[in-house]
Amino acid sequence: MNRIRLGVVLETAGLPVRQAFEAAARAGVSGVQADAVGDLDPTRLSETGRRELRTLLRGTDLEFTALNCPLRRGLDSPEQLQVRLEHLAKVLQLAADLGPRVVLMPMPRLPADDELTTTRGLTLRESLSFLAVAADRLGVSVALEPGLDSAAATRDYLDTFDTGSLGVNFDPANFLINGHDPVKSAVAFAGRIRHVNARDAQARTASGGAKEVAVGDGDIDWLVMLATLESVEYRDFVVVDRDHGTDRWPDVLAGVKFLRRFVPAS
Repeated sequence: MNRIRLGVVLETAGLPVRQAFEAAARAGVSGVQADAVGDLDPTRLSETGRRELRTLLRGTDLEFTALNCPLRRGLDSPEQLQVRLEHLAKVLQLAADLGPRVVLMPMPRLPADDELTTTRGLTLRESLSFLAVAADRLGVSVALEPGLDSAAATRDYLDTFDTGSLGVNFDPANFLINGHDPVKSAVAFAGRIRHVNARDAQARTASGGAKEVAVGDGDIDWLVMLATLESVEYRDFVVVDRDHGTDRWPDVLAGVKFLRRFVPAS
């Protein structure tokens, strides 16, 4: 398993960019995932700023694992679609300039068979077709984050696009929370996984529903999960994240320490 490397999500540190990089370096990881907003918004980051950021990364012995692109409206929403796609194209260019060549985007629920020709179904296809062409041109991967639908259904839908640039950001907690088996989901995505987020979850809680918890405190068997990723020939970063909670950064650091049992430092 030493071919897999660990990273952290930069925003969980709750610090300005430079200090967050330094905190990630002290965490003993080799990569960071960051949101393409604020100081990393492609419309604000000049060529000089991009060079300075690459220099900062080298100085902390870190590299970007991926750029995450939060969306107020999904890829299946027609409202302001052209403006949204133009912004996403700029994020793809930034990913090419900064090195990760992977851009994460939320994957909306798949359209049902009778929705494929509705506005929502056609909008999602238009969005993904546009992104596939732009990503192919730049040599960048679009890693969609699924979980609402089964991995098999998502894989089959992505297979309808004639491109190699559309893949997935695999987050096992997303599947567990939505009632899908994370290990079987990883197997179904063999060849499609471009990036991995390490989050954990408990399938049942005292209140009855599933919830996210710190890595190592949930129901995901990480020894099996990491071995499964190896078996489907995923050979890249596993990035520790924590979406909720009041102690996100301490939880992320604890998650890194936990995963070090299975992923030795490179």
